[in-house]
Amino acid sequence: MLGNNTLKGRRIAVLAADGFEKVELTIPVDAMRLAGASVDIVSLRHGRIRGVNLHEPASRVRVDKTLTEANPADYDGLLVPGGFINPDLLRQSAEARQFVRSFDDAGKPIATLCHGPWVLASAGLTAGRTMTSWPGIRDDLVNAGATWRDQEVVHDNNWVSSRGPQDMVPFVKAMTKLFAGEPLPDEASPSAQSDPQRREPPEVVVGAMKWLPRPSIRAAVGLLAAMGTGLWAIRRRRAFA
Repeated sequence: MLGNNTLKGRRIAVLAADGFEKVELTIPVDAMRLAGASVDIVSLRHGRIRGVNLHEPASRVRVDKTLTEANPADYDGLLVPGGFINPDLLRQSAEARQFVRSFDDAGKPIATLCHGPWVLASAGLTAGRTMTSWPGIRDDLVNAGATWRDQEVVHDNNWVSSRGPQDMVPFVKAMTKLFAGEPLPDEASPSAQSDPQRREPPEVVVGAMKWLPRPSIRAAVGLLAAMGTGLWAIRRRRAFA
């Protein structure tokens, strides 16, 4: 059961950047802390990183340490949440890729879901592993050498993976057991064939996008300002090149 100090004394790192899917970070983090774990949010920069609900901005969370400051040796496990943007930023960071490799090289538990496995693939860790993910990145993982399962939770050695928010309850249970060192059933041989691609995208996501509100004037102005700042930086760099 959660909340019974199952993870007392455990230190867990959560690797996340701007654009993380809010529920995929906040719910597991709350569950781990309730179970007695000490949890640090590790990111690319200081300050507060922005979560999202699908494509809509959500609340921020405070970063405890940057990748430069965090030492994998100080932690007992790693959580890599998803979202469309967050893992795309992380997989482009050499520091983030090495951070993930350090956990796997040491045999430490890694839990991930949704698009989070992108980071593991870019770190060169997915070949020969059995895992799941958001169905939309199934081909990315198969092409990176993984056996992909269309299941709510997949356990392979020191990894636990899930498809996304729809699997949050079983994911949190499996993640907690993994970080606590409790036994979990392994999946089939990695030489087995991957489950097939989905025939169509999730209806709930397609339907949700239809009802998202139009961007506010404030958001539009902020975007234009950000674009202007970027163009100014590029021109300045060229001027001094």
